[in-house]
Amino acid sequence: MTPIGQRAVRGSLWLFGVNLVSKGSQMAVTLVLAAFLTEEGLGLVALAVALVNIGQVVQSMGVYDVVSRTDRDPRRMAGTLLVLSAGAGVVLASVLVLAADGIAHALDAPSAAPLVRLAAVSLPFSAVAGVQMGLLHRELDFRRRMLPDAGGALLGAAVTIALAVTGAGPYSLVIGLLCTAVAQPVLGVVVGVRVRPVWDAEAAAEASRWIAVVGPGALVAVLLINVDYLAIARVHGPEAVGVYSLAYRIAWVPYILVAVVLGGVVLPLCAKLVRAGEGLSEVVGRFTSAVLAVTGALYAVTAVLADRVVVFGARWAEAAVPLALLCLYGLGISLLHVWYQVLKAAGHARRYLALEVTHLVLLVGGLLLFTRHGVVAVALVQLTAAWLVVPCTWWALARRGIGPPLAALARGAVGVVAAAGCGAAVAFGVGDVFGPPGSVVAALGEGVVVAVVCGVVVLAANREVVRR
Repeated sequence: MTPIGQRAVRGSLWLFGVNLVSKGSQMAVTLVLAAFLTEEGLGLVALAVALVNIGQVVQSMGVYDVVSRTDRDPRRMAGTLLVLSAGAGVVLASVLVLAADGIAHALDAPSAAPLVRLAAVSLPFSAVAGVQMGLLHRELDFRRRMLPDAGGALLGAAVTIALAVTGAGPYSLVIGLLCTAVAQPVLGVVVGVRVRPVWDAEAAAEASRWIAVVGPGALVAVLLINVDYLAIARVHGPEAVGVYSLAYRIAWVPYILVAVVLGGVVLPLCAKLVRAGEGLSEVVGRFTSAVLAVTGALYAVTAVLADRVVVFGARWAEAAVPLALLCLYGLGISLLHVWYQVLKAAGHARRYLALEVTHLVLLVGGLLLFTRHGVVAVALVQLTAAWLVVPCTWWALARRGIGPPLAALARGAVGVVAAAGCGAAVAFGVGDVFGPPGSVVAALGEGVVVAVVCGVVVLAANREVVRR
C-alpha cells in the first residue's frame, strides 16, 4: 500500500471513530427527545435546526474543498477563509435573530421563533470550527478531530439530555447545539489547530472562484436535506414534522457514520492523487464497494426493524413506514455523497453542481405535488428523486474514466437486496418471540439476530471489501 493509501486508511478509521462518538451522542439525544418531547415539540426543534443548518452551509460553503485543493500556503488560505466565513456567520446570525418571527409564521410554526433566535447564535462559532476542520482534512489528520468534534458533541449531548430530563422541552436541544458550537473551536485550539485571521487578496480571489462553483452546490445539498421539513411544516404543521423528523434522524445515522466518513477521506485523497498525476478509478471502485457493503447492511437492518420505532412510545408508530422508505433513500444519497467528492476532487465541480440542482428540482417538484398526501408520500418523493440522480452521477463519472465498474455495483446491489430479504424473512419467522413491538429488550434481541443475518449476506456478496 502506498503512503497516501496508508494515511487514507488511518484517516478513515479515525474519522469513523470521531463520527461514531459524535453521531452516537446525537442518536442518544434522539432517543431521549423521543421519550420526553411531544410530536409538536420535536417538530419545532427540527424546524429551528433545519434553518440553522442552512445558515451553516451558507457561511462555510467551499471551505473544506478550497483548503484541500489549494496550492497556496494552506495556513494563509485558512486565515483568509476564517475572515470570510466568520463574517458571514455574524451576518447570518443577525438576520435570523431579526427575522425569526416572520420566518416562523411563514412556516405556520410561530412557537419556533425563540428557538431559531437562540440557535442562530451558534453560527459564528461553527464557522471558526469549520475552518479548523478544513485544515485537518487537507492533511488527512482526523486523529486531532476527536477532541473538538467528538468532545464538543458529547458536551452538547450531555447538556441536552440533562435539560430534557428536567423538563426544558424543545429548548434542551437548542441550548445543547449552542454549547457544542462554542466548545468546538475552543477545543480545536487545545489540540493545536490555531488559525489566525489574515487577509490575502489573491487567496480570497481563488477561494471566491471555487466557492462560486461549489458553494451553490453546498447550499443545494443542505436544501435537499431540509426542504422536506419546511414543506411538511407548511402543509401539515409541527406534529407531522416531529413524526417525519424521528424517521429521518434514524435513517440519517448510517449515512453519517459511513458515507460521510468515506467522503471526508475520498475528497482530500483524490485531490492528492490528482496533484500527483495518478488515476482515480480503482480508488472510486473501492470506496463505492465499501459504501454498498457497510451502509447497505446497516440500512437493511434498520428497514427490517422499522416497526420497532414504537419503543420510543406508541405515538411514534406512524414513523415506521417513512423510516423504511428513507432507508432506501439513505443508501442512494450515500452513493451520491461519495461520488460527488470524487467529481469535485477531479476538477468537475460544475458537473457536481448540475447534478445537485437536478436533484433539487426533482425533489421540490415532487414535494409540490405530493406533500399534501402526508409524510409517507414525502419519504417516497425523497427516495425517488435520489435514485433518479444515481445513474446520472455514475454516468458522469464513467464518461471521465473515473466511474466504479458496473459489475461491482451489481454485486453490491444484489447483496443489499438479498440481505433485506433474508432479514425480513428472519424477522417474520421470529415474530414476537423476543417480546411485543414496544419492548426495548425485544427490539435488541431481534436486532442482533437480524444484524447477524444481514451482515453475513452482504459480506458474502462483497468479499472483495473484506479482502481489501
